[in-house]
Amino acid sequence: MNRTWRTQLHAPRAQAVTFVELFFDLVFVFAVTQVTSLTAANLTWSGIARSLLLFWLIWWAWTQFTWTLNPADTEHTFVRVLTLVATGTAFLMAASTTRAFGDDVLWFVVPYLVVRLLGLGLQVRIDLERDGGDHTTVTVWTLLSLVGLSLVLLGAFVDPPARNWIWLAAIVADLVAAARGATSGNEWDIIPSHFSERHGLFVIIALGESLIVAATAVSAEPRTAALMADTIGALVVASLLWWTYFGWLKEALEHALAATPHERLGVMARDAFSVGHFPLVCGIIAFAVALEAVLHHPDAVPHGEVVAALGTAVVLFVGCGAFAYWRLCGRVLVVRVFALPVCVAGLLAVSSLEPMWALGWVAIVLLAVVLAERDGPESGSDGKLEGVGEVPLDDR
Repeated sequence: MNRTWRTQLHAPRAQAVTFVELFFDLVFVFAVTQVTSLTAANLTWSGIARSLLLFWLIWWAWTQFTWTLNPADTEHTFVRVLTLVATGTAFLMAASTTRAFGDDVLWFVVPYLVVRLLGLGLQVRIDLERDGGDHTTVTVWTLLSLVGLSLVLLGAFVDPPARNWIWLAAIVADLVAAARGATSGNEWDIIPSHFSERHGLFVIIALGESLIVAATAVSAEPRTAALMADTIGALVVASLLWWTYFGWLKEALEHALAATPHERLGVMARDAFSVGHFPLVCGIIAFAVALEAVLHHPDAVPHGEVVAALGTAVVLFVGCGAFAYWRLCGRVLVVRVFALPVCVAGLLAVSSLEPMWALGWVAIVLLAVVLAERDGPESGSDGKLEGVGEVPLDDR
């Protein structure tokens, strides 16, 4: 019998990320660009707060589906069809992101709820296939998640600012569900390599989207020396941000998660990836907001909020990578701890100058971090990470 038509939805063995998952991710990264546009148009404390509320809902829908598809057989026809349905629904949600605080909020909320419920339903179905497994974990997680979903729906029927407070309560409910779900049972059904790869792909696509935002700004401006200098600076900073994560850290996080004891996998995956990568991606959004403003006005001294967005981007992206490493490995990346305040201090010093100076300073700090860490703080003579190892799927 063709394995795509077999009854069981649980993957028979560990599998890499498949194209249907990548297709799903692309829609959610489109939602990130929508949040970026919303933030850039409302670069105030209240506007940033609304963007954070909105992006958390989007991120939590994505991360929930990531947990769902992690042990799933994504080559199974039913799993593929359901994921594609969720992708189409998420596309409608992403396209309605800017309506989330308007009168037609249901265009955002209804697809959001459908995506979450599809993910929860599939997650329960797959977990029930585990012979002799403790299903308390997913049961508790699912029931508590319904509280947050109910609050999101309730918020759609009231106007801001009441909607904002109700959605904040929904976020708290999500965090409670994650806290209780990760510790309520014996272990989560997680394939570490697949879990890390999904997050790495989301980060790289989001970084790429930030460059698309920059390219869109550049395409509308006359070609000047200042614009070219700022564009080169933006590309260098983006490349160095990439290096701080993909140079060695992504692999180290994956290996450390694989070496985590089974009963701690849920907690560590939750803290280092589902929660820890949320502010990291927020850093990418802040970076895109800063680039859009800088490249639209390459000759002008940037406003304080633009410089703040650039500094926030570096602190969140580089700092939260260090947090994820500390959470999984128990070691502090000292270079980053010292580099981040130096970066912020330097940005304050050049904030009254043209944007190329701010971009140049950030590039210098990031280059120092990359050179100091090289292949990572635990690299041996062969350049490979020591002290961490893979866990065979059969031993899980």
